[in-house]
Amino acid sequence: MTEYRRLRVALLGAGAVGSQVADLLRKHADELADRAGAALDLVGIAVRDPDAPREVDLPRELFTTDAEQLIIGADIVIELMGGIEPARTYILQALNSGADVVTANKALLASHGPEIFDAADQVGASVYYEAAAAGAIPIIRPLRDSLAGDRVQRIMGIVNGTTNYILDRMDREGSEFADVLADAQALGYAESDPTADIEGYDAAQKAAILASLAFHTAVPLTAVHREGITHVDKWVMDAARHAGYVVKLLAVCERIVGGTPGEHGGDAISVRVYPALVPREHPLASVRGANNAVFVQAEAAGNLMFYGAGAGGVQTASAVLGDVVSAARRHIAGGVGVGESTRANLPVLPIGRVTTRYQITLEVSDEPGVLATVAGILSDGRVSIATVEQTVLTHGNGDPGVARIVIGTHRALEQDLSETVDRLAASGVVGRVVSVLRVEGD
Repeated sequence: MTEYRRLRVALLGAGAVGSQVADLLRKHADELADRAGAALDLVGIAVRDPDAPREVDLPRELFTTDAEQLIIGADIVIELMGGIEPARTYILQALNSGADVVTANKALLASHGPEIFDAADQVGASVYYEAAAAGAIPIIRPLRDSLAGDRVQRIMGIVNGTTNYILDRMDREGSEFADVLADAQALGYAESDPTADIEGYDAAQKAAILASLAFHTAVPLTAVHREGITHVDKWVMDAARHAGYVVKLLAVCERIVGGTPGEHGGDAISVRVYPALVPREHPLASVRGANNAVFVQAEAAGNLMFYGAGAGGVQTASAVLGDVVSAARRHIAGGVGVGESTRANLPVLPIGRVTTRYQITLEVSDEPGVLATVAGILSDGRVSIATVEQTVLTHGNGDPGVARIVIGTHRALEQDLSETVDRLAASGVVGRVVSVLRVEGD
């Protein structure tokens, strides 16, 4: 066997992903050495409980509870603990000691990314995080490197496998939200507390990371508009299907040309997460089960689609190990690490300044004049109607029955639409605003 320079690799965390990373590092040591140009010695794994049961069998002597001691002397530190602390502290310690860091910690990068990248720049180290945004899908490198000379115009991503599994089954089977969520929990796709997934928090963290890379601008998590899928019921799914759409929880990162006249050449960006209607002929509409996909529109490269497993221990471990090999190659080649390009400083617009199309579903009294009143309120609010479809739900016995109206709009400003929906709800002719969904990808 070729004699290689040996690099010390420290692993923090041995959960579903960490244990697979450790197993693959040991099983494929020779192949990884050939690819990296250096032997990758796993010198230890820091965990809270060395005796806890794990998915793979790993030598007991590798485990330690002393993460700080393990970091000292490491060339590459892999952080797979998750959460903010102590992961943030350990990553900063690793960088300050001269190690490169590989992480899949989307929550940490979304909330403390600039601090971590600045720390890496100060010492000439690198932070690799391919697994932080879409599991096994290679999207970080294409945005950071391959498209660095292009202008990304828009990203639409299905970046949360749990919500895609739920919405896909509701669409294909006509199932109710609560029933599919229970199945997702039983299968391990959803946690016992699914809030981070179904309320869009997980997708918002990934959207912040993708937008920061695509638009070379630090995007704080607080600037990401977020909505979940808990209000999407069987009727909403049926109406979407009837109109030729499928409902997907999308992370949308968009360059808005002329969004801020006089500033930054007029360009701004919008970063948002919400359930949206996607035309069934769009590539994202065919993403099934717990898979993820990211659709990128660039000025020169055109439309690009990245598809694959967005989660799973061994799948995500693949992305982590790719970063480990990249870090090892950098160590062998020498020189300072590649810093993040976040100097564009484009302003992030609030959701109210975004323009898109909408589908508004209302429950109203089934009587003459109601539709004319609704149309008048929309017109007064600068919201133009494209399509209208009415379904009678109940027939009254002497009194008006109840009808459901589905209104498709032309493009409208979010602020105008929101104010108009509030006026509809308070109008007296609308019994209930059932849903308001944006239309994306048409």
